[in-house]
Amino acid sequence: MVDRNLRVILVVPANNTTMEKEIAAYIPEITDLQVARIPRPHRPLTVVDLPTYRQSTLDTVAPLVKDGADLVIYGCTAAGFLAGAGGDTEAVIRLSDLVGAPTVSTAATMGIAMQQSGLNRVDLVSPYIDWKNDILISFLAAAGVTVAGNSSFSTKNPTELGEITSEQVLQKALETARDDSQGLFIACVQLPTIEVIPVLTKQLERPVWSAVRSAAWASLRALSLPAERLVPDCPPNNRASAARGVEVTA
Repeated sequence: MVDRNLRVILVVPANNTTMEKEIAAYIPEITDLQVARIPRPHRPLTVVDLPTYRQSTLDTVAPLVKDGADLVIYGCTAAGFLAGAGGDTEAVIRLSDLVGAPTVSTAATMGIAMQQSGLNRVDLVSPYIDWKNDILISFLAAAGVTVAGNSSFSTKNPTELGEITSEQVLQKALETARDDSQGLFIACVQLPTIEVIPVLTKQLERPVWSAVRSAAWASLRALSLPAERLVPDCPPNNRASAARGVEVTA
């Protein structure tokens, strides 16, 4: 445990009910977790929404700045990958400048985290509609991660998204996993994954990451805390293959 208080500002869409609980469980060293909930439309977020969403983000975070922070976790995954790497970086810089602390972007950490398990070919589970899923797949490809199989809950609004259970995530992931993939990634910080990742890792015998877990891993690094504990375990043979970056052709 750390010998000082750690204050973290978590930025999530207003409808999010998952990330706060999972971040707190992954990083119990955080002594003060402040949550900024960003207003969003009752439909899938689009590229057109991003300027307003970004300003709303700064306006919502601003009142939390007076007490300082050790870290900002930008948990708005879709806003990140819809903006592209450059737009996401700009959002991170503006948040860091506002708060006076480093910012970890969930969108930016997804590919980096998977590379910790040597993954460059994964299956994808998401809640997004088709056009948004396509943008996510391209975003991951630019980060060096190819999506082999993919499946989505295709939610049409935040209410549908919030109704998805961990049991449904588990079943969807098992149905999506292909024999020729090195691992599995579960996108969106609303999908509950902390309980299903160990089960999937054991059943699929390969590394499994989620958007929340990747953000938590990067946050531990940013806070100079041990991050290796969040790199998913997998059986020795699969871990060795993944570490070598072995790519299996379909």
